[in-house]
Amino acid sequence: MTSDDRYARYTRLQFDRPHPRVLRVTMTNGKVNATDSAMHTELATVWRDIDGDPSVNAAIITGAGRMFSAGGDFAMIEGIVADFDTRARVWKEARDIVYGVVNCNKPVVSAMRGVAVGAGLVCGLLADVSIATPDCRIIDGHTRLGVAAGDHAAMIWPLLCGMAKAKYYLLTCEQLLGAEAERIGLISLVAEDTDLDRRALEVATRLAEGAQSAIRWTKYALNNWLRQAGPSFDASLALEFLGFTGPEAREGLDSYKEKRPPAFPSTSEV
Repeated sequence: MTSDDRYARYTRLQFDRPHPRVLRVTMTNGKVNATDSAMHTELATVWRDIDGDPSVNAAIITGAGRMFSAGGDFAMIEGIVADFDTRARVWKEARDIVYGVVNCNKPVVSAMRGVAVGAGLVCGLLADVSIATPDCRIIDGHTRLGVAAGDHAAMIWPLLCGMAKAKYYLLTCEQLLGAEAERIGLISLVAEDTDLDRRALEVATRLAEGAQSAIRWTKYALNNWLRQAGPSFDASLALEFLGFTGPEAREGLDSYKEKRPPAFPSTSEV
C-alpha cells in the first residue's frame, strides 16, 4: 500500500506534505469544522494509518480556515442520545481517538486557532507538542451538554495543569484562552495567528529530521504516564456515555438547538 492509498478514503480529513517526512492532517467540515459522524470515525482510524506509514516521521493536526474544531454536530449527538447501536459505536471511536494519539509511534504537533472543542480538542491536547494562538478558545463543554467530562480530560488535564485547574475548567465549562492555557501548562506553546502554521511546521520538521528511534521511544516512555491514567479515562468515558441515556443530556442538547440556557431536571429536584 502506498502512502497516498492509505489516505484516499478520507473525506473529512485532508492531507498534505509541507515537508517530505511531515504529514499535515487538516480537519474540514463546513465553516466551523463540526465533528460529524464521518469525521469522528476518521479521527478514530487516522492515527493507525500514520503509525503504519513508513514515509511519515511526524504529523501535524490542524483545522481548515479560522476554526480548529467546533465539537460534535447536533445530528451525531442526537444519534448518540436516541440509539444504542450509535452510542456503542461512538463510544468505541472516542476511545480509539484517545488511545490512537497516545499510541501512535510518530510525534504529533497540533496547531489550534479559533475554537477548540470536542474530538478535535482531544487530538489537540493529546498531541506531543500542542500550539495555539493566544486567543484560541479552548472549551471542554461536556457538563454544559449534561454529560460527564469523558474523552481525554480525566487522563491528561490533571497531569498538565494540576487537579485544581482541571476541576475548575472541566466542572464549569469556562472557556480557556490559548495564552492562559500556555501559562498554566495545558498546552506547550503559543504563537500568533500569522505565525501558527510556520511554528507548527518548524517543530514538526525538527522532530521529523531528528533521531527517529530516540524520539519515538521517548514519546512511548513518557506516554506511560497517560497509560497509567487509562482506568480513570475509561471510567470517565463510560460515565459520559451513560449520561447520554438520561434526561440531562436531552435537555443539554435541546438547549443548544434552541439557543437558550439549559434547565436541567436535577437542578429543580428537592
